[in-house]
Amino acid sequence: MNHLDPNRHVRGESQYLDDVPVQQGTLYAAVFESPLAHGVLRSLDFSAALLAPGVARVLTAQDIPGINQIGGIVADEPLLAEGHVHFRGQPVALVLARTEAQAHAALKLIKVEIDPLPIITDPRVAAAQGELIVPPRTFKIGDSQAAWASCAHVFEGVAESGGQEHLYIETQGAYAFPTEMGGVRMISSTQGPTAVQRHTAHVLGLGMHQVEVDVTRLGGGFGGKEDQATPWGALAALGAFLTKKPVKLVLDRMADMRMTGKRHPYSSDFKIGFDADLKIVAYEVTFYQNAGAAADLSPAVLERTLFHATNAYFIPNVTATAFSCRTNLPPNTAFRGFGGPQGMFVIESALAKAAEELGVPASKLQRRNLLREGDLFSYRQPAEMCHAEQAWDTAAQQFDLAGMRAEVEQFNQTNKLKKKGLAVMPICFGISFTKTPMNQTRALVHIYSDGSVGISTGAVEMGQGVNTKIAQVAARTLGISISRIKIETTNTTRVANTSPSAASATADLNGKATEMACAALRERLLRHACLEYTLNYEGLEIHDEQVLAAGVPAETNWEKLVSSAFWKRVALTENAHYATPDLHFDATTNTGHPFAYHVYGTALTSVTVDCLRGTYTVDALRIAHDFGQSFNPVIDRGQIEGGAVQGIGWMTMEEVAYNAEGRLLSNSLNSYKIPDIYAAPRVLDVHFLDTPGHPKAILRSKAVGEPPLMYGIGTYFALRDAVRAFQGHTALPFSAPLTPEKVLVSLYPEFAHEPSATVATAN
Repeated sequence: MNHLDPNRHVRGESQYLDDVPVQQGTLYAAVFESPLAHGVLRSLDFSAALLAPGVARVLTAQDIPGINQIGGIVADEPLLAEGHVHFRGQPVALVLARTEAQAHAALKLIKVEIDPLPIITDPRVAAAQGELIVPPRTFKIGDSQAAWASCAHVFEGVAESGGQEHLYIETQGAYAFPTEMGGVRMISSTQGPTAVQRHTAHVLGLGMHQVEVDVTRLGGGFGGKEDQATPWGALAALGAFLTKKPVKLVLDRMADMRMTGKRHPYSSDFKIGFDADLKIVAYEVTFYQNAGAAADLSPAVLERTLFHATNAYFIPNVTATAFSCRTNLPPNTAFRGFGGPQGMFVIESALAKAAEELGVPASKLQRRNLLREGDLFSYRQPAEMCHAEQAWDTAAQQFDLAGMRAEVEQFNQTNKLKKKGLAVMPICFGISFTKTPMNQTRALVHIYSDGSVGISTGAVEMGQGVNTKIAQVAARTLGISISRIKIETTNTTRVANTSPSAASATADLNGKATEMACAALRERLLRHACLEYTLNYEGLEIHDEQVLAAGVPAETNWEKLVSSAFWKRVALTENAHYATPDLHFDATTNTGHPFAYHVYGTALTSVTVDCLRGTYTVDALRIAHDFGQSFNPVIDRGQIEGGAVQGIGWMTMEEVAYNAEGRLLSNSLNSYKIPDIYAAPRVLDVHFLDTPGHPKAILRSKAVGEPPLMYGIGTYFALRDAVRAFQGHTALPFSAPLTPEKVLVSLYPEFAHEPSATVATAN
């Protein structure tokens, strides 16, 4: 059993939002955006647009019947600008017309008057001016301030990591329909159907029961549709609610890139201290997160950065402080790893800085300080079932780390204009929503009288294979063929109050709920079999659709048993609720047990740099990963490969650039580069670590969505290793992404500030 969807995908039969047949009378929506990043909204004249061909209506904040607010964590984000504009691309008005072309043509007729205000794009400037989304957060264990005195070596530095465009294949969009009861039903391209439902209800002044959100699948999400699908759903619903006609709103690629937030850029200060044996004694880090103009999910992303500030290392004295800084850019949001990669990049930069100044391989410091069983994280959860050292040692042995290092050294000695680099990247990533109440979900399972099965959960399929895994769980639990099972669309009416499909928790949460519902149905059917066929319940099971009594086939099978149960009025529907047990976290003390378990792994990355051009290849990425007891190795391997390459893109080529006026410069695929087949590692080898899994993981198969992205961080340090081999091991700034342009400047630092050399930088 590999994956349910590929046949439909490659044949073009899979239905996405823009494939839904258009209903008669549908209006098309286009968004009028703020042309300035910050200012006072003085006037908005759309009279000419109203007279344009095909235009039915133009909506502004004054037309909202409920609350003009879609902020989830912090109520600081209006659906449509009112009074002020806070970023370039902020929605100001919505044009509704009979065709998409007419709607977009009318946008050009709208006139807006905005008095400019100062624009902030740098998070450090925002912090200095007190422009914070939420108060600063600090995670602390031990006493780092007192520990410096006992350190034999202390190093300080700055690390900068850039943003990243989600670039899901399917852009943001929604299709909304008025209902006969005065509500709205919509199809939304969202990872969080309940979030879209909740905020739409607030905007329209309705109860949530009057707003139905349905999702068949997404053409990618990566976190970019967890919270940022909300405005487009709410805008389409607003149009449908007010006009009593269906309204469709789908962003084109450039509008999507321009108007939506990205992975958060971070600027960070670090200080790290070691004893004489090179064990880390203390670590202090300050993160400046560029949140953009509104909170969105920034506070949660910031918290996750703090959780993963020490990556896979044990450090007894830690002080990690984080500032969520308000700037005049589109609100940044969740992206695969959810703040964890930004924190891990800084600790790896600190170790690289120490290793370079001590004259030892960074891997020596990494291996010496890996987590062991029972070690406390900075939030005081112990490392349980810890496989950090096992992952490292397995990777080193399986892929011959010593041989790889010798090969790099020999190559560099014999090649002048090409240099190789090598880096090791261990990871440790916690699985759960760190906001404890979000770790709950439900599954609704129907067994039909013919033996077929329909399953509804809160999980959203976005290419990660969660529907396949849920179907596997159901088939295994019920003892039937997976061909009998249909995974229904994700719908807020069938399964309410869902958490978003995010945080790598979707398969665990929804799989566990499905398992519980199916187990209850199986037991009910077997109890019925005992009475109907005079069988002993002990040793009774269903396997391959055959009822077995003590391993011997009984006189009935799955279809007959279900039919018999139906005629005897046995309930064939079950609704199960699952909440991850033993989770707790006190945000006032920043301590607790926020994660169900941790995932471990180690990657070895080797690269070759062309020292004339600054170009490079990733020769090999070899990974030993803690899958637990994977029950779908094909899907899991695909997640590791895709996540790792996406991480390589973030670290090497995906440069999000804004100018000082808050205008996106990397606004198309001409100016924003993502990895293609030529940028992928020449060798990508994934080894399944031999671990027992975890009981809180579905069927002991650990989550694989987010952890692999962090393997891409190793590519940055491998490139840095190659550059230093060429230019004499001089100090280099820790600034990602390490694009070919930056590599070239790093190779020839003496020319970096020549008048003839222009290096464009952007926060």
